[in-house]
Amino acid sequence: MSAHAGPTKRLTLGDIAAKRDAGEPIVMVTAYDFPSAQIVEAAGVDLVLVGDSAAMVVLGYDSTVPVTTDEMLMLTAAVRRGLTRPLLIGDLPFGSYEASDEIAIATAQRFIKEAGVDLVKIERGGTTVERARALVNAGIPVVGHVGLTPQTATALGGYRAQGRTAEAAQAVIDDALALQAAGVSMLVVEAVPSEVTAALMPLVDIPVIGIGAGADADGQVLVFHDLLGIHAGGAAKFVKRYADLRTAAIDGVRSYADEVRDGAYPAPEHSYRMPEGEAARLKGILAQP
Repeated sequence: MSAHAGPTKRLTLGDIAAKRDAGEPIVMVTAYDFPSAQIVEAAGVDLVLVGDSAAMVVLGYDSTVPVTTDEMLMLTAAVRRGLTRPLLIGDLPFGSYEASDEIAIATAQRFIKEAGVDLVKIERGGTTVERARALVNAGIPVVGHVGLTPQTATALGGYRAQGRTAEAAQAVIDDALALQAAGVSMLVVEAVPSEVTAALMPLVDIPVIGIGAGADADGQVLVFHDLLGIHAGGAAKFVKRYADLRTAAIDGVRSYADEVRDGAYPAPEHSYRMPEGEAARLKGILAQP
Protein backbone atom coordinates (compact mmCIF):
# COMPACT_ATOMS: atom_id res chain seq x y z
CA MET A 1 0.00 0.00 0.00
CA SER A 2 1.19 3.52 -0.78
CA ALA A 3 2.62 5.54 2.07
CA HIS A 4 0.09 8.22 1.09
CA ALA A 5 -2.96 5.95 1.24
CA GLY A 6 -3.91 6.99 4.77
CA PRO A 7 -4.11 10.80 4.85
CA THR A 8 -7.33 12.37 3.58
CA LYS A 9 -6.52 16.05 4.18
CA ARG A 10 -6.48 17.90 0.87
CA LEU A 11 -3.09 19.12 -0.19
CA THR A 12 -2.48 22.84 -0.66
CA LEU A 13 -0.25 24.85 -2.94
CA GLY A 14 1.93 25.42 0.12
CA ASP A 15 2.34 21.66 0.48
CA ILE A 16 3.40 21.35 -3.16
CA ALA A 17 5.88 24.23 -2.78
CA ALA A 18 7.27 22.56 0.34
CA LYS A 19 7.84 19.35 -1.61
CA ARG A 20 9.78 21.32 -4.20
CA ASP A 21 11.87 23.06 -1.56
CA ALA A 22 12.63 19.73 0.12
CA GLY A 23 13.60 18.10 -3.18
CA GLU A 24 10.73 15.62 -2.89
CA PRO A 25 9.49 14.61 -6.36
CA ILE A 26 5.92 15.68 -7.13
CA VAL A 27 3.56 13.18 -8.77
CA MET A 28 0.89 14.36 -11.21
CA VAL A 29 -1.38 12.20 -13.35
CA THR A 30 -4.40 12.88 -15.51
CA ALA A 31 -7.88 11.57 -14.77
CA TYR A 32 -11.13 12.03 -16.67
CA ASP A 33 -13.98 10.47 -14.68
CA PHE A 34 -15.06 9.27 -11.23
CA PRO A 35 -13.51 5.78 -11.39
CA SER A 36 -10.12 7.03 -12.62
CA ALA A 37 -10.18 9.71 -9.91
CA GLN A 38 -10.76 7.06 -7.25
CA ILE A 39 -7.85 5.02 -8.63
CA VAL A 40 -5.33 7.89 -8.62
CA GLU A 41 -6.57 8.97 -5.18
CA ALA A 42 -5.93 5.48 -3.80
CA ALA A 43 -2.50 5.45 -5.45
CA GLY A 44 -1.47 8.56 -3.50
CA VAL A 45 -0.67 11.05 -6.26
CA ASP A 46 -0.19 14.72 -5.41
CA LEU A 47 -1.80 16.50 -8.36
CA VAL A 48 -4.58 15.47 -10.74
CA LEU A 49 -4.99 17.16 -14.09
CA VAL A 50 -8.19 16.85 -16.06
CA GLY A 51 -6.36 17.50 -19.29
CA ASP A 52 -7.86 18.40 -22.62
CA SER A 53 -6.14 15.19 -23.70
CA ALA A 54 -9.57 13.83 -22.76
CA ALA A 55 -10.58 14.98 -26.24
CA MET A 56 -8.49 12.18 -27.73
CA VAL A 57 -8.33 9.41 -25.10
CA VAL A 58 -11.93 9.65 -23.84
CA LEU A 59 -14.07 11.47 -26.40
CA GLY A 60 -12.48 10.15 -29.60
CA TYR A 61 -11.50 13.43 -31.27
CA ASP A 62 -8.37 13.44 -33.42
CA SER A 63 -6.80 16.34 -31.48
CA THR A 64 -7.42 18.40 -28.35
CA VAL A 65 -8.84 21.33 -30.32
CA PRO A 66 -12.51 20.27 -30.74
CA VAL A 67 -13.29 19.61 -27.05
CA THR A 68 -15.71 22.16 -25.59
CA THR A 69 -15.85 23.93 -22.27
CA ASP A 70 -19.06 22.11 -21.35
CA GLU A 71 -17.49 18.73 -22.12
CA MET A 72 -14.44 19.56 -20.01
CA LEU A 73 -16.63 20.80 -17.15
CA MET A 74 -18.63 17.57 -17.12
CA LEU A 75 -15.48 15.44 -16.96
CA THR A 76 -13.79 17.67 -14.39
CA ALA A 77 -16.80 17.68 -12.07
CA ALA A 78 -16.85 13.88 -12.17
CA VAL A 79 -13.17 13.76 -11.20
CA ARG A 80 -13.76 16.20 -8.35
CA ARG A 81 -16.33 13.82 -6.84
CA GLY A 82 -13.70 11.07 -6.73
CA LEU A 83 -10.89 13.05 -5.06
CA THR A 84 -10.09 13.95 -1.47
CA ARG A 85 -6.35 14.48 -1.09
CA PRO A 86 -4.80 15.63 -4.40
CA LEU A 87 -5.03 19.14 -5.80
CA LEU A 88 -7.27 19.27 -8.87
CA ILE A 89 -6.23 21.17 -12.01
CA GLY A 90 -8.64 21.88 -14.84
CA ASP A 91 -7.44 22.42 -18.41
CA LEU A 92 -9.10 25.38 -20.12
CA PRO A 93 -9.82 24.13 -23.66
CA PHE A 94 -8.83 25.80 -26.91
CA GLY A 95 -10.97 28.83 -27.67
CA SER A 96 -12.17 29.33 -24.11
CA TYR A 97 -9.65 31.92 -22.89
CA GLU A 98 -7.50 33.37 -25.68
CA ALA A 99 -9.76 36.15 -26.97
CA SER A 100 -9.76 38.43 -23.91
CA ASP A 101 -9.03 38.66 -20.21
CA GLU A 102 -12.77 38.84 -19.50
CA ILE A 103 -13.48 35.60 -21.36
CA ALA A 104 -10.55 33.88 -19.67
CA ILE A 105 -11.75 34.92 -16.20
CA ALA A 106 -15.35 33.91 -16.92
CA THR A 107 -14.25 30.46 -18.15
CA ALA A 108 -11.92 29.90 -15.21
CA GLN A 109 -14.64 30.91 -12.76
CA ARG A 110 -16.93 28.27 -14.25
CA PHE A 111 -14.25 25.62 -13.65
CA ILE A 112 -13.95 26.71 -10.02
CA LYS A 113 -17.68 27.07 -9.31
CA GLU A 114 -19.10 24.21 -11.38
CA ALA A 115 -16.28 21.66 -11.26
CA GLY A 116 -14.46 22.51 -8.02
CA VAL A 117 -10.94 22.86 -9.41
CA ASP A 118 -8.11 24.23 -7.29
CA LEU A 119 -6.19 25.63 -10.28
CA VAL A 120 -6.71 26.12 -14.01
CA LYS A 121 -4.14 25.39 -16.71
CA ILE A 122 -3.55 27.43 -19.86
CA GLU A 123 -1.09 26.86 -22.70
CA ARG A 124 1.71 28.87 -24.33
CA GLY A 125 3.52 32.09 -23.65
CA GLY A 126 2.84 35.12 -25.83
CA THR A 127 -0.63 36.58 -25.30
CA THR A 128 -1.38 33.77 -22.86
CA VAL A 129 0.92 35.57 -20.42
CA GLU A 130 -1.57 38.45 -20.37
CA ARG A 131 -4.41 36.00 -19.67
CA ALA A 132 -2.40 34.38 -16.89
CA ARG A 133 -1.77 37.74 -15.25
CA ALA A 134 -5.47 38.65 -15.47
CA LEU A 135 -6.50 35.32 -13.94
CA VAL A 136 -4.01 35.67 -11.09
CA ASN A 137 -5.18 39.24 -10.46
CA ALA A 138 -8.74 37.88 -10.28
CA GLY A 139 -7.66 35.51 -7.50
CA ILE A 140 -7.49 32.36 -9.65
CA PRO A 141 -4.44 30.09 -9.26
CA VAL A 142 -2.92 29.22 -12.64
CA VAL A 143 -0.68 26.52 -14.07
CA GLY A 144 1.29 27.57 -17.15
CA HIS A 145 2.25 25.16 -19.94
CA VAL A 146 5.24 25.60 -22.26
CA GLY A 147 7.21 23.56 -24.77
CA LEU A 148 4.94 21.35 -26.85
CA THR A 149 1.48 22.86 -26.39
CA PRO A 150 -1.05 20.49 -28.00
CA GLN A 151 -3.68 23.18 -28.59
CA THR A 152 -1.30 24.91 -31.00
CA ALA A 153 0.58 21.82 -32.23
CA THR A 154 -0.14 22.64 -35.86
CA ALA A 155 1.64 25.98 -35.54
CA LEU A 156 4.55 24.20 -33.84
CA GLY A 157 4.95 21.72 -36.70
CA GLY A 158 3.00 18.86 -35.15
CA TYR A 159 3.36 16.74 -32.03
CA ARG A 160 7.13 16.83 -31.75
CA ALA A 161 9.74 17.98 -29.28
CA GLN A 162 10.36 21.71 -28.97
CA GLY A 163 13.52 23.62 -28.03
CA ARG A 164 16.00 21.50 -29.97
CA THR A 165 18.16 24.47 -31.01
CA ALA A 166 19.65 27.01 -28.64
CA GLU A 167 17.36 29.73 -30.00
CA ALA A 168 14.25 27.57 -29.72
CA ALA A 169 15.26 26.54 -26.20
CA GLN A 170 15.66 30.21 -25.26
CA ALA A 171 12.11 30.85 -26.51
CA VAL A 172 10.74 28.07 -24.29
CA ILE A 173 12.63 29.43 -21.29
CA ASP A 174 11.48 32.99 -22.04
CA ASP A 175 7.86 31.80 -22.10
CA ALA A 176 8.33 30.02 -18.77
CA LEU A 177 9.91 33.08 -17.12
CA ALA A 178 7.19 35.36 -18.49
CA LEU A 179 4.50 33.10 -17.03
CA GLN A 180 6.32 33.03 -13.70
CA ALA A 181 6.49 36.83 -13.72
CA ALA A 182 2.74 36.89 -14.41
CA GLY A 183 2.19 35.01 -11.17
CA VAL A 184 1.44 31.42 -12.16
CA SER A 185 1.70 28.92 -9.32
CA MET A 186 3.23 26.10 -11.33
CA LEU A 187 4.59 25.20 -14.76
CA VAL A 188 4.15 22.18 -16.99
CA VAL A 189 7.02 21.72 -19.45
CA GLU A 190 6.26 19.26 -22.25
CA ALA A 191 8.44 17.49 -24.80
CA VAL A 192 11.66 19.47 -24.61
CA PRO A 193 15.25 18.16 -24.43
CA SER A 194 16.39 17.45 -20.89
CA GLU A 195 19.09 20.11 -21.27
CA VAL A 196 16.38 22.76 -21.65
CA THR A 197 14.72 21.74 -18.40
CA ALA A 198 18.09 21.65 -16.63
CA ALA A 199 18.80 25.19 -17.84
CA LEU A 200 15.36 26.40 -16.75
CA MET A 201 15.32 25.01 -13.22
CA PRO A 202 17.79 27.46 -11.59
CA LEU A 203 15.83 30.37 -13.08
CA VAL A 204 12.44 29.60 -11.52
CA ASP A 205 11.17 29.42 -7.97
CA ILE A 206 7.84 27.67 -8.62
CA PRO A 207 7.24 23.93 -9.10
CA VAL A 208 7.98 22.61 -12.58
CA ILE A 209 6.23 19.44 -13.72
CA GLY A 210 7.76 17.68 -16.69
CA ILE A 211 6.23 15.44 -19.34
CA GLY A 212 8.88 14.28 -21.75
CA ALA A 213 11.19 16.94 -20.31
CA GLY A 214 13.80 14.86 -18.50
CA ALA A 215 14.50 14.13 -14.86
CA ASP A 216 15.47 17.61 -13.67
CA ALA A 217 11.90 18.87 -13.20
CA ASP A 218 10.36 18.96 -9.72
CA GLY A 219 7.79 16.36 -10.73
CA GLN A 220 6.37 14.32 -13.56
CA VAL A 221 2.97 13.88 -15.22
CA LEU A 222 1.67 11.16 -17.51
CA VAL A 223 -1.71 10.52 -19.11
CA PHE A 224 -3.73 7.89 -17.21
CA HIS A 225 -4.57 5.93 -20.36
CA ASP A 226 -0.94 5.94 -21.52
CA LEU A 227 0.71 4.77 -18.32
CA LEU A 228 -1.88 2.02 -17.77
CA GLY A 229 -1.87 0.80 -21.36
CA ILE A 230 -5.55 1.57 -22.00
CA HIS A 231 -5.09 3.80 -25.04
CA ALA A 232 -4.77 1.95 -28.35
CA GLY A 233 -1.98 2.74 -30.78
CA GLY A 234 1.53 4.05 -30.34
CA ALA A 235 2.76 6.28 -27.55
CA ALA A 236 5.18 9.18 -27.35
CA LYS A 237 8.86 8.46 -26.63
CA PHE A 238 8.52 9.66 -23.05
CA VAL A 239 5.65 7.31 -22.13
CA LYS A 240 6.40 4.31 -19.93
CA ARG A 241 3.60 1.76 -19.68
CA TYR A 242 3.18 0.45 -16.15
CA ALA A 243 0.33 -1.95 -17.01
CA ASP A 244 -1.50 -3.42 -20.01
CA LEU A 245 -5.12 -2.90 -19.03
CA ARG A 246 -6.40 -2.79 -22.61
CA THR A 247 -5.37 -6.38 -23.23
CA ALA A 248 -6.79 -7.45 -19.86
CA ALA A 249 -10.07 -5.68 -20.63
CA ILE A 250 -10.39 -7.24 -24.09
CA ASP A 251 -9.70 -10.68 -22.61
CA GLY A 252 -12.33 -10.14 -19.92
CA VAL A 253 -15.03 -8.98 -22.33
CA ARG A 254 -14.19 -11.81 -24.74
CA SER A 255 -14.54 -14.38 -21.95
CA TYR A 256 -17.93 -12.90 -21.02
CA ALA A 257 -19.08 -13.00 -24.65
CA ASP A 258 -17.94 -16.62 -25.00
CA GLU A 259 -19.83 -17.69 -21.86
CA VAL A 260 -23.03 -15.95 -22.95
CA ARG A 261 -22.87 -17.66 -26.34
CA ASP A 262 -22.07 -21.03 -24.74
CA GLY A 263 -24.88 -20.73 -22.19
CA ALA A 264 -22.41 -20.81 -19.28
CA TYR A 265 -23.46 -17.37 -18.08
CA PRO A 266 -25.59 -16.64 -16.17
CA ALA A 267 -25.22 -19.69 -13.93
CA PRO A 268 -27.71 -20.42 -11.11
CA GLU A 269 -25.53 -18.53 -8.63
CA HIS A 270 -25.93 -15.37 -10.73
CA SER A 271 -29.75 -15.54 -10.75
CA TYR A 272 -32.40 -14.38 -8.26
CA ARG A 273 -35.11 -16.79 -7.05
CA MET A 274 -38.56 -16.15 -5.66
CA PRO A 275 -39.30 -17.33 -2.10
CA GLU A 276 -40.69 -20.84 -1.84
CA GLY A 277 -44.29 -21.01 -2.99
CA GLU A 278 -44.31 -17.61 -4.70
CA ALA A 279 -43.67 -19.01 -8.17
CA ALA A 280 -46.69 -21.35 -7.81
CA ARG A 281 -48.83 -18.45 -6.62
CA LEU A 282 -47.72 -16.39 -9.63
CA LYS A 283 -48.78 -19.20 -11.97
CA GLY A 284 -52.15 -19.23 -10.31
CA ILE A 285 -52.59 -15.50 -10.65
CA LEU A 286 -51.61 -15.58 -14.31
CA ALA A 287 -54.02 -18.47 -14.96
CA GLN A 288 -57.04 -16.52 -13.71
CA PRO A 289 -59.35 -15.21 -16.46
